[in-house]
Amino acid sequence: MTRVSPAPVKGGLLRLAQWLEWVNRAVGAVVSWLALAMVLMTFIVVVLRYVFDSGSIALQESVTYMYAMLFMLGAAYTLQQDGHVRVDILYQGFSRRGRAWVDLLGTLFLLVPVAVFLLASSWTYVADSWAVFEGSREAGGIPGVWLLKTLLLVMPVLMLVQGLIWVLRNGLFLAGVDAALGEPDKASAGNADG
Repeated sequence: MTRVSPAPVKGGLLRLAQWLEWVNRAVGAVVSWLALAMVLMTFIVVVLRYVFDSGSIALQESVTYMYAMLFMLGAAYTLQQDGHVRVDILYQGFSRRGRAWVDLLGTLFLLVPVAVFLLASSWTYVADSWAVFEGSREAGGIPGVWLLKTLLLVMPVLMLVQGLIWVLRNGLFLAGVDAALGEPDKASAGNADG
């Protein structure tokens, strides 16, 4: 039996993590433009209502759709950029290795179960909406409520992708691949890796 060298396997896993990060970064970059679109659409709705005494339910609902897409599709990107609120009383004092353990275990025991729970609990709700191609309850509203509800499945999948990235990167770092976590940040530069 031929033994496979761990270096190519580790390199392949690191490339997989980099590609998955690119996917989440691309999704985040695209949906970030929805913030500007929401502002413009809200401005149009207000001008139509107060200047022209006119309105559109579809335009008003589109702001809700954009907000939902921004929040749900941007959550994994925000996680990737370490932009979520966290209480890190102890975390900042840990070495890079200690933080890698916290990130790995937190991903496995918190992020993954919550994302799987969201997927499992939303599946029937979304499937029922797809079964009837649910539309707006308002006359003149957007007929794609079933697409909006699909975000309840897409968000946890993107979070699981980010979780896989963290498991790969932190696992590789703990296995001795220093490049897996990239350059140390300035705050951790003085910490030992033990």
